[in-house]
Amino acid sequence: QVQLVESGGGLVQAGGSLRLSCAASGSTFSDKPMGWSRQAPGKQRELVAGISSSGSTTYGDSVKGRFTISRDNAKNTVHLQMDSLKPEDTAVYYCNAGGVYFSGRYYPSTAYWGQGTQVTVSS
Repeated sequence: QVQLVESGGGLVQAGGSLRLSCAASGSTFSDKPMGWSRQAPGKQRELVAGISSSGSTTYGDSVKGRFTISRDNAKNTVHLQMDSLKPEDTAVYYCNAGGVYFSGRYYPSTAYWGQGTQVTVSS
């Protein structure tokens, strides 16, 4: 009964900030990579950020410098701090866990996925 539940999405003005959270249950992910991906209408899902079990991080080029991923292993939780939001950041954001982290890149293809949380950035 592994489950990932995202929260923290909503509507924000361009330039604003949001903090997303993902709570995992059913399994501990303290020793596993985790990450965030997003999908906008009509667009393919893209990697936003990934974090290894040791805390190494990687980001998609479009969000690098604006977003920060972190994890709280004691709470089996991963977060995504989003700053300087742009309208093009509007998407459903999905938490994933149990992917692989190799050579500074996160591969979520084998990860568990949450249901997603909507982020809308107004201009």
